[in-house]
Amino acid sequence: MSGHSKWATTKHKKAAIDAKRGKLFAKLIKNIEIAARLGGGDPDGNPTLYDAIVKAKKASMPADNIKRAVKRGSGEEDGAANYEDIVYEGYAPAGVGLIIECLTDNRNRAAAEVRSTLTKGNGSLATSGAVSFNFERKGQIVVPAEGMDYDKLFEIAAEAGAEDVSDDGDVFSVITDPSDLVTVRKGLQDAGIDYDSADLVMIPKNEVELSLDDARKVSKLIDNLDDLDDVQNIYSNWTASDEVMAQLEEEE
Repeated sequence: MSGHSKWATTKHKKAAIDAKRGKLFAKLIKNIEIAARLGGGDPDGNPTLYDAIVKAKKASMPADNIKRAVKRGSGEEDGAANYEDIVYEGYAPAGVGLIIECLTDNRNRAAAEVRSTLTKGNGSLATSGAVSFNFERKGQIVVPAEGMDYDKLFEIAAEAGAEDVSDDGDVFSVITDPSDLVTVRKGLQDAGIDYDSADLVMIPKNEVELSLDDARKVSKLIDNLDDLDDVQNIYSNWTASDEVMAQLEEEE
């Protein structure tokens, strides 16, 4: 999972930048509203909502914003948009596969913006299944690496039912079967381990290793897709050497 890990590290750092721009807040609010709508407004009885709130708090979202989002989603307060899930599959330069998850209240707008952004970045839309066959759904719990011993985390995570733990530099990623995500997350919490997020993600089975030039093109396209209001998550199967990743980070 090294390639996924390297990209996860980059995305983790970008999330901190997005939070300052306020971009991340809008996406987190959508997640909270949807979770509250589907599972109710009580986070103690709604693990998806619980994790969405934790993620929002980690991004320093004001408590009032979180409360209002929960109330809108659960129907206690008016103003919730009627979002629908749409998943697009596509290709970036160098044959990199993309899975683009959207939450939108306007299907036509989302499709047009995703298609336009892909085209401008020398990418293209793909037919359903053309890319997703190379990905599998997993649970991912992101744990800050600072002050955390990898071996200790691995032992606790494995005991709780995790499949793997990867060292991503600034963070560790605990990988689980989708059905075990909440159980493993609770196991880490019981052991006193702090975490940044717990989500269901798409992890590639096979990866494409990129040169610096191709990595620049692909990462720029992914950033542009990520900036679209309707786009919630983007998964890709690109990887690169440590040297290329270091160069990309220097250029940010």
